[in-house]
Amino acid sequence: MDAAGLKSMTKNLVDVTMGRVPADLVIHAGQWICVQSGEIIPDTDVAITAGRVAYVGPDAGHTIGPSTQIVEANGRFLVPGLLDGHMHVESGMLTVTEYVRAVLPHGTTGMFIDPHEIANVMGMRGVNMMADEAALQPIHIWVQMPSCVPPFPPLSMTGASIGPVEVAEAMTRPGIIGLGEMMNFPGVMLGDDKMMSEMAETRAAGKVISGHYASPDLGLPFHAYAAGGAEDDHEGTRLEDAVARVRQGMKPMLRQGSAWHDVVAQIKAVTKLGLDPRHFILVTDDTNSVTLTREGHMDRVVQLAIHEGVSPVTAIQMATLNPAEHFHVSHDVGQIAPGRWADILLVSDLENMTIDLVIAKGKLAAEGGHMLIDLPVFPYPLEARRSVHLAHRLTPGDFKVPFLGRQARVHVIGIIENQAPTKHLILTVDTKDGFILADMGLDIAKISLVERHRATGILQTGFVQGFGLKVPCAIASTVAHDSHQLLVVGTDDENMAAAANELARVGGGQVVIREGRVTGRVELPIAGLMADERVEKVAVKAAGVLEAMRACGCPLNNPNMQLSLLALVVIPELRISEMGLVDVNRFEVIPVAEKIASAGSPSV
Repeated sequence: MDAAGLKSMTKNLVDVTMGRVPADLVIHAGQWICVQSGEIIPDTDVAITAGRVAYVGPDAGHTIGPSTQIVEANGRFLVPGLLDGHMHVESGMLTVTEYVRAVLPHGTTGMFIDPHEIANVMGMRGVNMMADEAALQPIHIWVQMPSCVPPFPPLSMTGASIGPVEVAEAMTRPGIIGLGEMMNFPGVMLGDDKMMSEMAETRAAGKVISGHYASPDLGLPFHAYAAGGAEDDHEGTRLEDAVARVRQGMKPMLRQGSAWHDVVAQIKAVTKLGLDPRHFILVTDDTNSVTLTREGHMDRVVQLAIHEGVSPVTAIQMATLNPAEHFHVSHDVGQIAPGRWADILLVSDLENMTIDLVIAKGKLAAEGGHMLIDLPVFPYPLEARRSVHLAHRLTPGDFKVPFLGRQARVHVIGIIENQAPTKHLILTVDTKDGFILADMGLDIAKISLVERHRATGILQTGFVQGFGLKVPCAIASTVAHDSHQLLVVGTDDENMAAAANELARVGGGQVVIREGRVTGRVELPIAGLMADERVEKVAVKAAGVLEAMRACGCPLNNPNMQLSLLALVVIPELRISEMGLVDVNRFEVIPVAEKIASAGSPSV
């Protein structure tokens, strides 16, 4: 807004506050959750004009005119609209519009999004599409410029590339809030010129550098990463991670998405160690459509923090004022105060975050879990719908793993329930007819990565433990952070080939094939990441995929999201990429299997 616009806005706010001009909307008799002072103030009115708060106090009667709309709070709590400080819209398998449709009834009125998923498929074209769609929404959506596209070039390829030139240009745009998660932490530690340049451009623009330090090593590599300039980090999973980050000047972002459950362990830094909660931020990171429609969004994260012993006002601060101040937007959002956008929730049960009414930008937006306003239609162009390119139709033979010897020492990716990191397992398995096979008895499945951006024909196969598959089946996904190649996990080559070919046929998504038959599928035609349907329909299909995986024996909470991270070569310990099997602790490609050494002989 230019100076003339600010002058006009300010005069209107003052005139309404003084009673010279009537308010558009007045909320009467609520309990004000004043996050800026840490108080709950009873018998509070709020007067709103042109979408912003003009007056907050004991009696707004002087602002009421003949056309002023009155909302009776009847003693309910007045809570600032919730902000998600770090998240990826694409993880919901939804467009921006449909994500808003899912979260607005749950009290989310602002999101800081990092569209690096679509960036890795379509580059700046994808980022611009999502930014354009975000600008149309009735809530606040700030875009973080993706920093690592591809995430770690020596060990992973993607469909696009973004560098310092693009970052520098993006930092001149008002809708770009900062630099997205700097996940190439080895590059930062080693002083990589591209990473240093991107962070320097962000700092020069006075914007925030977001972090992603996924290693458990809190020694010199972590200190070097902190020195690099990351100002927040959501990759902590342990109490000591939260403590280390806040001591080094970062804002620990405690995440609770669909599959990454990191709040309980880290919130103890506040509840048990007594660290200052004003430096902690609650986020979701990755939340699928099933969780959004069945459990909620930021409201469920705040509720969890409260149930873990954080006071309600403090928990709300961690999802409102804290992120707003961190991203330098507290003059607009994050608190109920004059001049700020009127993003206000009427909450009847603070402990359980029961949200009765959502006011966004001064308009009644949702009530009782249902939308009260229409959302815009944003058509994605044809180029966004042609993203799955395979070199040829896959056959069972493409997934075989040849090996000479009766037994093999196999490097196996070990799934950790509700955690992003994996284990690097070394297991001894028998071979058959010169091939290493999956073994349902040992819970060892095959995992293959198929290059899908440029039809190079690259296909890498390894092994994974933890999916618990009990019948012949395969699961495939074009959601594979952050390369977003086509990933397939299965018990046998036939089902794996069928699953991969099915996703190529529908243009991307997630599918379960059981004994040659499709038992679950969600189509994601936009970049192979997002559906072009309403959130309710997408959630039903996504739930069907989860149910089909469980019918195959999988016991995991959100196995499709666990699968989606197995190609992310910047999170320890073992991943798969276009280059092969990657030891993330050493940042090396390693063999899938080795010969078992005989007595007195070294292994090969």
